[in-house]
Amino acid sequence: MGKAARLKKERRQAAAQPVAPTPAIPQRAIVFGTAGLVIVAGVAVGILLATRSSPKAPPPAATSAADQNAPAALVAAADKVGFHPNVEPGVGKLEGEPASAARPPSNPNLLAVGSKAPAFTLKTPEGKRVSLAGYRGKAVLLEFFATWCPHCDAEAPHLRDLFASRPRSRYALVAVNADGEDAASVYAYDRYFGLASPTLLDPSSQPGSFHNQGAAGPVTTRYQVQAYPTLYVLDRNGRITWRSDGEQPDALLRQELRSAAVA
Repeated sequence: MGKAARLKKERRQAAAQPVAPTPAIPQRAIVFGTAGLVIVAGVAVGILLATRSSPKAPPPAATSAADQNAPAALVAAADKVGFHPNVEPGVGKLEGEPASAARPPSNPNLLAVGSKAPAFTLKTPEGKRVSLAGYRGKAVLLEFFATWCPHCDAEAPHLRDLFASRPRSRYALVAVNADGEDAASVYAYDRYFGLASPTLLDPSSQPGSFHNQGAAGPVTTRYQVQAYPTLYVLDRNGRITWRSDGEQPDALLRQELRSAAVA
């Protein structure tokens, strides 16, 4: 038999050999493998949800002495507002960071450092008139806020505690509601956080509330407010020494206020 014929015969014999079947994967192994993938996926989703979950809202503070003496009609109206702090993932963390963690302002049109802070006189929800000029001789932190703003809600207890530890003879906090909200919404906000410093109404042509955003009032417009909160630090002569918007580290605010108190 020639070589070519022999190779052809060998190929025919190889083709005739039965092919060994592929081992079947046990059904139990398939079930266990699928269950393992489901468990891993569930753990991954749980971790993701935990890292993105909203922080807890701060509990109501003790009502300040001024709020305890508010008119009954205002208290009743505030009760109907149903105020509660709005919280979002990631909000309320910057306050505990060092001063170097502060972000630059998002608004390039804020009033310039070194300029005179525009004068104003506004009313509290109870109707008391407050003038910025009345704080001359003190370092002032001037805040523009909205009651529905989660960043303002996160900042409020920090500002309250910051000024509770400052001598009132040298430092003052003045908060101006920035979107023309009614007295009931602002009082409900003030009462919830136990703010001892004045919160002022800046009425606008499109009044807001805790449930609806309004338009900026004239004082808010004069201070070029575009984001909440917006913060200005004023020295003892009423000049702007620092300004920014958004949440801020407590350490930075303490630092800026100390500088303004000796300027």
